[in-house]
Amino acid sequence: MQTTLQTAPETFKAAVKTGATKPGSWIILIVAALLLPFANGGHAIALAAWLAPFFLLRFTRRRRMTIVVPIVLALQMVALAIQYRGMVPFPTPIYIAVMVFYGLCFTLPYLGDRLLSHRLPVLMGTLVFPLLLTSIEYLLSLGPFGSWFATPYSQYGNLPLLQLLSVTGLWGITFLIGWSASAGNTLWEEWTASRRLPIAAVACALVVIVVILAGGARLALFPPGGQTVRVATLSRIEKELHPDPKVVGCFFRHEHLTDEEIATIRERSAAIDNDLLSRSEREAKAGARVIFWGEANAPVLKQDEGDLIRRGGIVAKNNAIYLGLALASWHLESTPPLENKIVLIQPDGTPAWEFFKAHPVPGGEAAISRRGSGKLRVLDTPYGRLSSVICFDADFPQLLAQAGRLKTDLLLDPSNDWKAIDPWHTRMASFRAVEQGFNLVRHTSQGLSAAFDYQGRQLAAMDHYLAADRVLVAQVPIHGTRTIYGLLGDWFAWLCLAGMAGVVITAIKRRA
Repeated sequence: MQTTLQTAPETFKAAVKTGATKPGSWIILIVAALLLPFANGGHAIALAAWLAPFFLLRFTRRRRMTIVVPIVLALQMVALAIQYRGMVPFPTPIYIAVMVFYGLCFTLPYLGDRLLSHRLPVLMGTLVFPLLLTSIEYLLSLGPFGSWFATPYSQYGNLPLLQLLSVTGLWGITFLIGWSASAGNTLWEEWTASRRLPIAAVACALVVIVVILAGGARLALFPPGGQTVRVATLSRIEKELHPDPKVVGCFFRHEHLTDEEIATIRERSAAIDNDLLSRSEREAKAGARVIFWGEANAPVLKQDEGDLIRRGGIVAKNNAIYLGLALASWHLESTPPLENKIVLIQPDGTPAWEFFKAHPVPGGEAAISRRGSGKLRVLDTPYGRLSSVICFDADFPQLLAQAGRLKTDLLLDPSNDWKAIDPWHTRMASFRAVEQGFNLVRHTSQGLSAAFDYQGRQLAAMDHYLAADRVLVAQVPIHGTRTIYGLLGDWFAWLCLAGMAGVVITAIKRRA
């Protein structure tokens, strides 16, 4: 061990020196460039998320900084643009700015590894890259896009690994992927130079194995059990608010409309709402006890909102159901004009609470929306404790931490997406269920509607673009569970931030 610690810097210097003349590093770069577009995003391949940083890190350790910086930055920006094409609803200049910013952020871990890892003992040196990557992804999650672009979403479907979410949140998976890339490179260097098996690589492999075994054991030994409740969700059948698209545009932009145009919008909104109530009653008679609609599927002028809620109360009372009215309530005389919210009606016909969308999507939606306080509401029912968020809210782990603290059993998530993020966005939301231990039903107009249990299993699904009636029906467990992450929050992310500060200080001292 002592010999390995002493020779690590020399091994690194030799790799850089020889890498400047060997063509092998360019082959490694090509492999990394081919893998990066599939390392996350709409066409993610789970294994590519592990291999891409491994090969890119191999390249950065073999080349000089003047070559590394522009190449890695360019690769990151291009890869992000491919991974999330069509997913970021901004004009081209803003889209490019977003890609540049995130490209810079995801380049920093490679530069940090290049500058610091060879100045540290081998095991500590392998931690530079994962600590930086995890710290940066955590800090980005506190920004306006939440956890979008986070590495762990590439692992959707790997349920044994995803059980780690219940302990560390996203950040433990980010760390493991980053550490595997770094430790794998150390193994490559040490084995090539001296046929040694570094302890860092062994430790990393053991941790990954233990995590997957423990996750598999959780799935096999502690699956959700007990009673379930039939939940039904539905989208409105397509109907424009006005036959003239220009009028609809003016309505959304809160521009002046004639009395006749407003009357047409009012009439068509009422037809949409009546259809939603009628179909909800149909699902109630079929046995559903909890029913809600897709995000903003019920358009209503603010002065008509009370009457719609009253009629929803009649449907709920007559059928003894919990009915979630997902409203787009429009103010004609004040700004911002839109209340994007869900009103939960109890079986006695009275509203239990209303929840406003806390995180309208930056851009056009945020400009016209009345933002909610972000305080989640809960209701105890015979079918578990119910709570709700709306669409983009589910991309913010810190907001959903309230659901864990409130011991939510079933989270209702009315949503409205577009084809480019179908089914990616719904899959992202399923991570919150594992993190906080609640069962999740997400109804997505223009996307994938799905129900998940608190271990991430998909219980039912309905794709807007493939279904005719656009109704999701699922039998969902009425009990959630408590998780370590729900109890302790972002403890692992803060540990990574502290660890990053520690390795930087150690590297500075060793250099001095």
